[in-house]
Amino acid sequence: MSPRPIRVPSPFAKFVLDFAPLLVFFVANKLAHIYVATAAVMATTLVAMLIAHFRFGRVTPMLWVVGVMVFVFGTATLFLHDASFIKIKLTVIYVLLAAVLLFGSLTGRPLLKKVLGEAFTDLDDAGWRKLTRNWILFFIVLAGMNEVLRRTLTTDQWVTFKVWGVTGLTFLFALAQTPILMRHTPPKTDVPPKV
Repeated sequence: MSPRPIRVPSPFAKFVLDFAPLLVFFVANKLAHIYVATAAVMATTLVAMLIAHFRFGRVTPMLWVVGVMVFVFGTATLFLHDASFIKIKLTVIYVLLAAVLLFGSLTGRPLLKKVLGEAFTDLDDAGWRKLTRNWILFFIVLAGMNEVLRRTLTTDQWVTFKVWGVTGLTFLFALAQTPILMRHTPPKTDVPPKV
């Protein structure tokens, strides 16, 4: 049996796969409560993973990590009827991401490049090192922020922070990396056509 061909999802398809579970989580919490929202995000994440596998031939490492965490902490939340498990999931994910990137950096394995390399093919090694350092620090900050906010906010407020606050902060942080991308991407030189 031949392996399933890998197709690169469009930016819109990738956005939907990444953001749909979060949006469902937010809406379900608004309409019902955190336990319905937890079950809903587990189901939606499973659907996203199945679509990624059958439509595009590959579940990305990030989706695998998020999927496993959602099912582990979601199951604990539902069985123990304790919302703190789904809240701490965010901290665990960010600590894990920071640790993986730090391990890759210390062992000379540019793991961030493996994830984002297709988007920034011309970025030099120094640029990848700086991006990796910045994302490690950002994930540590998000983990610390979640630990403070999950203890001080109501559940509804925390859900809003998780869906909209983290998404907005991540977008702004990614945008703030533009100077590094510009400084460490050599300009493309036009090669004259051969006569």
